[in-house]
Amino acid sequence: MKIYAARHGQTEWNALYKVCGRTDINLTQEGYRQAEMLANSILECGIQRIYSSPLRRAMDTSRVISERTGVPYYAEDRLIEQDYGIFEGIDRKNEDFLNVKKNFAFRYPGGESMMQTACRVYNLLDEIRKRDKDKTVLLVSHGGICRVIRSYFTDMTNDEYYHYTQKNGTLELYRCD
Repeated sequence: MKIYAARHGQTEWNALYKVCGRTDINLTQEGYRQAEMLANSILECGIQRIYSSPLRRAMDTSRVISERTGVPYYAEDRLIEQDYGIFEGIDRKNEDFLNVKKNFAFRYPGGESMMQTACRVYNLLDEIRKRDKDKTVLLVSHGGICRVIRSYFTDMTNDEYYHYTQKNGTLELYRCD
């Protein structure tokens, strides 16, 4: 089994370097271009099923991929971005945000912790590995969720986890035994 993880195309908040969790932001023109490039790169991957975060930026990216590949996509609530609570919309370099980001069990005020996010994503990955065990699956989600997906398949130190970023419109491949 192969699981591909894709991050949606660029949004205005990505371009402005703002924290973007559950706010439903549209793709920019660059984001649509990235989605097209992602769709082209996926043509050779043999994708058989696409699961997408329900947020517009991921669903629009999934739609572009689906139109190019002919593979239908399905909204999956557990792929929604982490809830960053009071830090939603602030600069990603904000010192308070970065300090909370280092504490995986700490719940963002008004939001959720990284451990809570990992719990829902890990449960989804366990289900997909059972349900779609003979398929090649694409998960279209967000930066925080791509980080969690990577940690499911790859041992990472806390520092590696904290610093890992999957860029907009890119793809990672994970193999399951």
